[in-house]
Amino acid sequence: MAETIIVGVDGSETAQRAAERAARIAVNMDAELVVVTAHASDNTEVVKIGTDTWILDDAEQAEKLAEQCAASLRITEPTAKVSATAAHGKPQEVLVAEAERLDATLIVVGNVGMKGLGRVLGSVATSVAHAAPCDVYIVKTVK
Repeated sequence: MAETIIVGVDGSETAQRAAERAARIAVNMDAELVVVTAHASDNTEVVKIGTDTWILDDAEQAEKLAEQCAASLRITEPTAKVSATAAHGKPQEVLVAEAERLDATLIVVGNVGMKGLGRVLGSVATSVAHAAPCDVYIVKTVK
């Protein structure tokens, strides 16, 4: 059975660092890496300017963000098996749900929010570590 690793991204530089570490781990484990982005709402908005019309969709934008990260990982780690997805909800809930759905072996997250006020209020990494159905690897992305 192939192993699956989940990594959460939000477009930040620190999330990209966590994703890069996750890709290296996936290559070493010969595992599939799933890049996951959460979106807080299912809003769709139509914007018209002159004769041009754009449809802005939160879910679509989140999917694009995850795919952009996955594409960059395919370049930096060409042997990695990388896919991308997005889901509605809080980041920590989405990561745990995706790990359960995919029977993941490992969730990789960055350590943003684990110091200072974030430590008191909680962070994605802390929440995931408490609720994950699998191992959690916390990448030191912030010193």
